[in-house]
Amino acid sequence: MGTGRDHNAYGFTMWMAGGGIKGGTTVGATDELGAAAVEDRFHVKNLHATILALMGIDPDRLTYFYGGLDQKLVGVEGAEPIRQIMA
Repeated sequence: MGTGRDHNAYGFTMWMAGGGIKGGTTVGATDELGAAAVEDRFHVKNLHATILALMGIDPDRLTYFYGGLDQKLVGVEGAEPIRQIMA
């Protein structure tokens, strides 16, 4: 599998509540073993974009200076928020 401390890099579950998150919503699915995402797959950058958008921050405009360059939490190509979980 992936690298790390026995973390699953191919599918994971996250619970979110409050702050503009739509209650009782499930997005995506993993295989029968829970080892890999197989439906509605999102990158962690989409999660970051969702949280920033719910905080009222434009994810494509938020930058921080690192390594001599302005960096974005959602990467150079940007990322769309996960609209299915936003109230």
